[in-house]
Amino acid sequence: MSEDKAKKSMIDAAHLADELRNEQDHAMLLEKENKLLEAQIKDAQNRCDEAEQNALKGGKKAISTMETRIRELESELNSENRRFADAQKNLRKSERQIKEQTYTQEEDRKNHERMQTMIDNLQQKIKSYKKQIEEAEAIAALNLSKYKQVHSNLAIRSEEAEAKEHALARARSRSAAP
Repeated sequence: MSEDKAKKSMIDAAHLADELRNEQDHAMLLEKENKLLEAQIKDAQNRCDEAEQNALKGGKKAISTMETRIRELESELNSENRRFADAQKNLRKSERQIKEQTYTQEEDRKNHERMQTMIDNLQQKIKSYKKQIEEAEAIAALNLSKYKQVHSNLAIRSEEAEAKEHALARARSRSAAP
């Protein structure tokens, strides 16, 4: 059961590691997009400067278009920054989960080792008890054999004693009769 938990924990840890890698890849992608957007903002700023020069020459429409584009790019940048912050938050959460899973796995491994030690000790005690039982059975069998032998000898001696008593009684009755 502990091994199943340990395997599950290892699978979970591997899954979390994959998620972490994916989040890191995603964060890197967001960072690249952020840099791209920053470059676009710089480009837009340059265009804005050009537009201002054109506005001075009569290009007010170009300025308004460029300002709209700048606002759109700033909005996109803010959105990307929020997504990047969320990705960082998810990354930290995944790292914390990996640490928790690793700790749980380590505790399960320690518990498994303790249980295995207890099992080994109990098996040693069982072997010892079996040996004691076998020795006690051997002693009991030996004592039973001795008891049967003594009982048999006692029966034989009792019969012999009874026969001798009858013979003695007959001999006394013969010697008293003449």
